Amino acid sequence: MPDLLIELFSEEIPARMQARAGEDLKKRITDGLVEAGLTYASAAALTTPRRLTLAVEALLAESPTIHEERKGPKVGAPDKAIEGFLRGAGLTRDQLEERETPKGAVYFAMIEKPGRPAAEIVAEVLEATIRNFPWPKSMRWGSGSLRWVRPLHSILCILSDEAGAQVVPLEVEGVASGDTTEGHRFMAPNRFAVTSFEDYATKLRRAYVLLSPAERAEHVWNDAQNLAFAAGLEVVEDKGLLTEIAGLVEWPVVLMGQIDDEFLDLPPEVLQTSMKEHQKFFSVRNPKTGRIERFITVANRETADNGATILAGNQKVLSARLADAKFFWENDLRIVKSDGFEPWVKKLDAVTFHAKLGSQGERVNRIAALAHELAPMVGADPALAMQAAQGCKADLSSEMVFEFPELQGLMGRYYADAAELPAEVGLASEEHYSPLGPSDDVPTAPVSVTVALADKLDTLTGFWAIDEKPTGSKDPFALRRAALGVIRLILDNDLRLKLDRFFDLQLVRAEAAMNENLPAENVDDLLEEIADHGVFGAAFQAVKEKISGSPAAEFLNLEGKIPDASVDLLSFFHDRLKVFLRDEGIRHDIIDACIAMDGNDDLSLLVKRARALNAVIATEDGENLVQGFKRANNILTQAEEKDGVEYSYGADVKFAETDSEKALFAALERAQAQINPALKSEDFPAAMAAMAALRAPVDAFFEDVQVNTDNDILRRNRLNLLSQIRQVCSSVADLTRIEG
Repeated sequence: MPDLLIELFSEEIPARMQARAGEDLKKRITDGLVEAGLTYASAAALTTPRRLTLAVEALLAESPTIHEERKGPKVGAPDKAIEGFLRGAGLTRDQLEERETPKGAVYFAMIEKPGRPAAEIVAEVLEATIRNFPWPKSMRWGSGSLRWVRPLHSILCILSDEAGAQVVPLEVEGVASGDTTEGHRFMAPNRFAVTSFEDYATKLRRAYVLLSPAERAEHVWNDAQNLAFAAGLEVVEDKGLLTEIAGLVEWPVVLMGQIDDEFLDLPPEVLQTSMKEHQKFFSVRNPKTGRIERFITVANRETADNGATILAGNQKVLSARLADAKFFWENDLRIVKSDGFEPWVKKLDAVTFHAKLGSQGERVNRIAALAHELAPMVGADPALAMQAAQGCKADLSSEMVFEFPELQGLMGRYYADAAELPAEVGLASEEHYSPLGPSDDVPTAPVSVTVALADKLDTLTGFWAIDEKPTGSKDPFALRRAALGVIRLILDNDLRLKLDRFFDLQLVRAEAAMNENLPAENVDDLLEEIADHGVFGAAFQAVKEKISGSPAAEFLNLEGKIPDASVDLLSFFHDRLKVFLRDEGIRHDIIDACIAMDGNDDLSLLVKRARALNAVIATEDGENLVQGFKRANNILTQAEEKDGVEYSYGADVKFAETDSEKALFAALERAQAQINPALKSEDFPAAMAAMAALRAPVDAFFEDVQVNTDNDILRRNRLNLLSQIRQVCSSVADLTRIEG
């Protein structure tokens, strides 16, 4: 069985495209080979800046001969039907067989497809792959029609076995296949022939090309660490940058350079960001001071002066870049030390947040108002939370963040410290964006938590107000991430928030931002009523009663719009919560059983109930009780539908006939006495345990007692007893929603 080696050699492929391109090459070639009947033992794709390589081991030498039987039309069918069948089978009429079937005589075609040599199949598959390769961006060059990421120079395609190697002949837009490739562009540019993958990899290494991206990355990291360690320093780890650099060089040569002293006092994050984004340098830190003092650069060649010229050029360019950063830093500091955040906050009024939701400055005002209302629930000082919220976006107006947007928030902390603002304000500026992802740390400082919640809730309610919700896989405003951030902030900090109230507050503010015709005094009254009473319907009615004459139609429209949006947004949160709790092994139906209970906008309460119910359902008693409850509920529901009455007026133990019936009365009374105080104190494990203890008496009752007896008095009493089972269990969770 021969091995297949393919190399597509071109000008430099962007580093961000290489890994995906290698996988695409592997998938398209191997899928095409298998579809044509050529199986193989293994395949591996490797990439460098100038080449895509695929090595396939133990490929079949030729595809197998295929024998296929096709059933055709009936004998005597119209000529057109028979001719169409013959064209599809590639046969003539005299090659058909007639066979008797239960439905009469039918034509059958026996088709034989002879096997084809591997070289012929490989050529077809490779040409189709090259012509239809899924580059994110591609180009044409010269007069040809071929599109490739960069001009394609050569195609190496050979099949090799014990007898030697043969070139798979093909040509794409004037580029013919062969058995040769090139080494390093500068250090070994001459072409050379190869006979196998092992020969190819060995000769490339001699020609100063490391074929494996993983090997190049490991080489860079090890050399960088060794250089830093020798100087008593450490490299700041950056896996993304390491991967990118491995895609920029074929023969990595690691060099360490010096940062000019005048830049060492810049914030380390500024140095790190500037060097990474502009120069692709690693930062080298002094572990004793935390300062970034040097940099690591990776050259693509060895030089006679051991990289001295390369380092000098890099240091010159870096100094120019850092001079800009220093100018931004010093200019920003001059402003905040003189006037604080006020000039920057004013500038936000001229920055559009969203065409329908106003400016970034208007949004900050909404966030600050909500932070003031959230603060007591989080344990933060309302005035301090409001101050932090008013300044949380100020650094967006700074020159540093304009140049490096990824530093927003972090620079806010530096500038707040420079302006001698309270430490909580600076920390909130940095932390209010968190958590951005599932692995991010969650803020715990009360002011930071308050501003982070206000920021995310304003984002969600604003886009809900303008009906810009996530659809399918599309979520352009990262609203799912914002909702998950709110969930983590609440659960990790064990906060007790009635989200519905805060949804209503921000939805009203968002509507006011969109509609200038809403009477401002009525909006203010409504916000005050919601803040005081927490119920939108009652708040709205109270404001309507204060309005004299005919209120604005736009204001009256809020009566239906706000509750609908609030309910829909809460449902969105519940869906996100199901995703979040799935990692804990809590099924969606268990969460649904708890969502159906009162207080489902208090996520901490909801999760405590769901975790307790999940633990009970996992036990034998809990699982069997659910089945007993469903049996009781089904019998009761059918009886109520048949009789047209509701059996909920209380059963009387004096009508109990059997010991199991009397025992169930006693068990329900005990359970109710335990469940009620447990629920009141939110001791859900105790409430669930008391409910699960009903399993044995409920089972015994159904084994001994016929509910629908001929005696009407006993029947009604037993149905009322089933109603009591339903009532007791339903006070803990809606067990009708449990599946199975």
